[in-house]
Amino acid sequence: MLGMLERWITKRLENSISRNPAVALLGARQVGKTTLSKIVAKKQESIYLDLEDTEDLTKLRDPKTFLSSQNDKLVVLDEIQRAPDLFMTLRGLIDKNRQEGRDAAQFLLLGSASMDLLRQSSESLAGRISYIEMTGLNILEIGAEKQNITNLWLRGGFPKSYLAKDDEMAMEWLEDLIRTYMERDVPQMGFDVSAQTLRRLWTMLAHLQGETINASKLATNLEVRRSDINHYIDILTDLLLVRRIEPWHANVKKRLVKSPRYYVRDSGILHRLLGICNYDTLLSNPILGKSWEGFVIENIHSVLPRLAETYFYRTAAGAEIDLVIKMPNAETWAVEIKYGVAPKIGKHYSKTCDDVGATHKFIVYGGNDEFPVGDNVRMISLPKIMEKLTSAQS
Repeated sequence: MLGMLERWITKRLENSISRNPAVALLGARQVGKTTLSKIVAKKQESIYLDLEDTEDLTKLRDPKTFLSSQNDKLVVLDEIQRAPDLFMTLRGLIDKNRQEGRDAAQFLLLGSASMDLLRQSSESLAGRISYIEMTGLNILEIGAEKQNITNLWLRGGFPKSYLAKDDEMAMEWLEDLIRTYMERDVPQMGFDVSAQTLRRLWTMLAHLQGETINASKLATNLEVRRSDINHYIDILTDLLLVRRIEPWHANVKKRLVKSPRYYVRDSGILHRLLGICNYDTLLSNPILGKSWEGFVIENIHSVLPRLAETYFYRTAAGAEIDLVIKMPNAETWAVEIKYGVAPKIGKHYSKTCDDVGATHKFIVYGGNDEFPVGDNVRMISLPKIMEKLTSAQS
């Protein structure tokens, strides 16, 4: 049975395949891209090639000849970032197909890196490819029961972690995933950074979850150059492991914080990096509030319309909004995030929302309901605001 999120991504993927000569499905390693692509590929004649498999790579020694021979099939190329030289071949084949009047997708590309990294490392497919990002499991997919939410928050959205027999096995699996990224994936993609240094930085970012960072201080602690810190963070961002949220930049007559905030995207990886092994430990850890904030932000991003933009808003005086969402229909959603079922609400929150021209004002809390709390502000559960965002694009 496909969960709600998978059904939604499947529909988007199928629609995109019907309209574009190539489609890239992007997401972190082990998030479920291969499984989803095979579900979609079963509905038409297709061929699947894993670019980490020696036998499949052998077939692509002469990629133009081989791929041309598959002209009547959907060709699924998994881990496309492993073979950036293929993009030039794909461009030529796509242009040839277009000249022959074929517009439906011939190529489905699966990647564990951001679209920016793919664009930088290959011949541009601009105007020929559509990008879709697949996140981990979210609340709408696993169900809003309290134990489900607790497990998802603690273990994160990777299916094998969430579905592990117990918390200990989930954390062991996450540790293996972290080591795979640091010791294999990063070197294979040509990044010149030691696994130990990158993991230490990743752990530092976990301690600074949802905060602006002092790159100079991090550089001193890691004994590297300040420019190296920015480069290493870009690596983690490009690998879809860290989310960068830029500050709101509209012309507001107030002094605004201008540095981005960073979040370890998967809450399970966050907890593993911090040595948080069970829910009781999480509840007593100072990272609790920021962990919940990152968890909410990642769940919200999993259901946002493709063209939505997200920011945070914070003035030098301390007024802030955790997440500002610019929707494609010109609406602006202001979202403050509070852990617990009876959070304190800043008395100037509604006015702060007006600073960004918010058309919708929400406070996401740990309860189950939705109700007004004055000045057009609504207290709302995470599942309910996700349902609203999903409905807003249907």
